[in-house]
Amino acid sequence: MHALMMDRPLTLPSILEYAAQYHGQREIVTRTLEGPIHRYGYADALARAKRMANALTAMGVKPGDRVATLAWSTYRHFELYYAVSGIGAILHTINPRLFPDQVAWIANHAEDSVLLYDPGFEDLSDLLAAKVPSLKTRVVMCDAANRPAGTPGDVLNYEDLIDANSPEFIWPEIDERMASALCYTSGTTGNPKGVLYGHRSTVLHSLAVRAPDIYDVAQRDVILPCAQLYHANAWCIPYVGPMAGAKIVFPGRFLDGPSVCELAIAEKATFILGVPIIFQGMLDHLDATGQEITTLRTLIIGGSAPTPALIRRVESKLNVSIRQGWGMTEMSPNGVMNTALHSHGDMTPDDIIARKQKAGRAQWGVDLRIVDDEDNELPRDGVTPGRLQVKGPWVASSYFKGDGPSAFTADGWFDTGDVGALDPEGYLRLTDRAKDVIKSGGEWISSLDLENACSTHPAVALSAAIGVYHPKWDERPLLLVMLKPGETATPDEIKDHVAAQVAKWWIPDEVRIVESLPIGPTGKVMKREPRDQIGVATPLKVTQG
Repeated sequence: MHALMMDRPLTLPSILEYAAQYHGQREIVTRTLEGPIHRYGYADALARAKRMANALTAMGVKPGDRVATLAWSTYRHFELYYAVSGIGAILHTINPRLFPDQVAWIANHAEDSVLLYDPGFEDLSDLLAAKVPSLKTRVVMCDAANRPAGTPGDVLNYEDLIDANSPEFIWPEIDERMASALCYTSGTTGNPKGVLYGHRSTVLHSLAVRAPDIYDVAQRDVILPCAQLYHANAWCIPYVGPMAGAKIVFPGRFLDGPSVCELAIAEKATFILGVPIIFQGMLDHLDATGQEITTLRTLIIGGSAPTPALIRRVESKLNVSIRQGWGMTEMSPNGVMNTALHSHGDMTPDDIIARKQKAGRAQWGVDLRIVDDEDNELPRDGVTPGRLQVKGPWVASSYFKGDGPSAFTADGWFDTGDVGALDPEGYLRLTDRAKDVIKSGGEWISSLDLENACSTHPAVALSAAIGVYHPKWDERPLLLVMLKPGETATPDEIKDHVAAQVAKWWIPDEVRIVESLPIGPTGKVMKREPRDQIGVATPLKVTQG
């Protein structure tokens, strides 16, 4: 017997329609690329999204076509999240921080037909026009007064399109399982891979992350998203914000400490999310100026794990409890969130810090398992490490065009490439990326744990632990360390500092002080480059032990 309930497709335009009707004047604030602060409400955003939907339809954009963006976090980019997906096309947000050749490869692989780009990306736009045969139309996201000099005449202006089209538009009926957006992984191993999100999966993900134990977003909140809109499905903020009727403050291009703090103070931010380096910059600025942010209610850290030192510093300075989240582009992106259980009320401060260093606790909608190399599930004892696999209604079932099939198991799980352990309470402790784990004498050494131990040294800014060939043990740890400006420390001092916190056989065979380490777009140290360089550089000082 079927239920006697109405059937309404779970599609994205319904979210902005709701926000416009019930929270129409709730603000969306943007620090524009031109400089001034722009303000409007959800009702205005819906009207402009419908104008752009009319413009795209007139261009000949059809359901399933890929429409690319090279843009920062602004109200115009936000509008495209609805205008493009709402007509059945696919919004392809490209990370402009990638190498130009990677950007061209991605656009070709996606077969983008339209490109909308912010001023400042003229070179990338011209590159794609020359190298992407499928690209038919380009739009610069500004008005005529701010159109960059030398822009080709066939490039359209965003605001001209807005002015020329009607705000009256009826969203077409869309199958909720149709694709809505496309985002490519960073390509740390091999070419980037496309993750194709759907209307249904994104609506379900948005509903789930609004929950009190995840994002805990409500109408009273003022959200300052310090993850750019092109990154990992924008961490779902373009959907969660209007679904809740919360105010959103888009930071534009600049995410440095002074810029973020200025917006947070002026707009009374209650909810900030970003990678650890964002919060380090904020704290440095607040310490230097004596300013305070007094309105924060929720602070989400993702992208990479915060160190114990950063957790203590954030919570002391900002008077807010950190929530660490973990997920992936392939997971829309949220998978787990680190919030306390009721039974944790009697935890000591040290136990609380230890709990907060874990990636987080499983949430409804995401199943987790830890397996060995034969895909046998391992015990949830918090100790036994293995490969982390996930599944759920907002987890990718394959990559775009069938790339990377080995990441998907025969019984329907996605192999994340992470190594970790699950404890009896459901908390996930990530110990490494599978490609970064150091395999020494048949045992695994966590590069993340070595880096966390190193990070507690007061002179250390960043570190990277990598495995280097060893004739007896297969691999041994090499620790690359970048010091804070003006600080000094010897390799032996740092080695002794780490040795006091890890098992004896984990102690790095060598510590090297380096001037810099390569940082990726999410603030993580990119280990592939130093690993490749070490392969041909001065050999490790072998400890035969």
